[in-house]
Amino acid sequence: MLLLDYQNVLIQSVLTERFSGSRAPPASIDQTVSDFDGVTFHISTPETKTKIVVSINIRCFRELVQYGAEQVLQRVYDQYVIEPEVGYDFSVLVDLESLPAEKEERDELIKNISLMKRHAMAAPKPLRSILPKKPPQGVREGGDIMAIHYREEEAIYVKASHDRVTVIFSTVFREETDRVFGKVFIQEFVDARRRAIQNAPQVLFRNDPLWSCKECQRMPDVISHIQTFRDYFHYHIKASKAYIHSRMRRRTADFLQVLRRARPENEEKEKKTASGRTFKVQGA
Repeated sequence: MLLLDYQNVLIQSVLTERFSGSRAPPASIDQTVSDFDGVTFHISTPETKTKIVVSINIRCFRELVQYGAEQVLQRVYDQYVIEPEVGYDFSVLVDLESLPAEKEERDELIKNISLMKRHAMAAPKPLRSILPKKPPQGVREGGDIMAIHYREEEAIYVKASHDRVTVIFSTVFREETDRVFGKVFIQEFVDARRRAIQNAPQVLFRNDPLWSCKECQRMPDVISHIQTFRDYFHYHIKASKAYIHSRMRRRTADFLQVLRRARPENEEKEKKTASGRTFKVQGA
């Protein structure tokens, strides 16, 4: 099974190497990193080799700003925030000569920077807090729908009520077989809660929007799972198709082997005598 990392692994490895304090002199960096959902990062040293800038570009950043993304990112990165790099939505700068003294603090900084997309996607307030037990008038009936168009034709919709948070994924299937596999996998999510995992969020699948979901309690894990849900979903569809194709190829190979075994090992051959008469002999 594929296990997707919530953080950007390349940024994490680069920063870990640079934060380690190796004796080798720092080198220049200028890398553009592609992430899931069309998100791109740029890690560079535009001024000096000891000052690392990490920038992110997200298709839906303007929508996230409406839901409080700038406040969330400012709170997480604080003094590291700088003016966004041209062509990017948000940037941070880390000076290798002014790193935290404690290793735990440096590791936490690396983790936060590599989780920049996750922090931005966590901007909608329902994903960051548990609603009060006595909600104000209007929230009891259900809050506004927050749309995050993180892909060209697909979006995530978040709707908060007084006792639950509903997250809806819209996904476009380019092939009819993907639609069939997708329905099978979603149905397994539905049945899993009924059969074994009683505390799992409720999952429903329909061709039209449906607003119902189990209340989310574990905020960081829930946000991370939401971020990678679409990627897991489509990965398993493609993996299932590849598995079926491999089984078909294996079955074809078995049939060919049966056909080869069906050929007679000793074939009769004709030979002629000096007078021109023919007779058959068994081959060795």
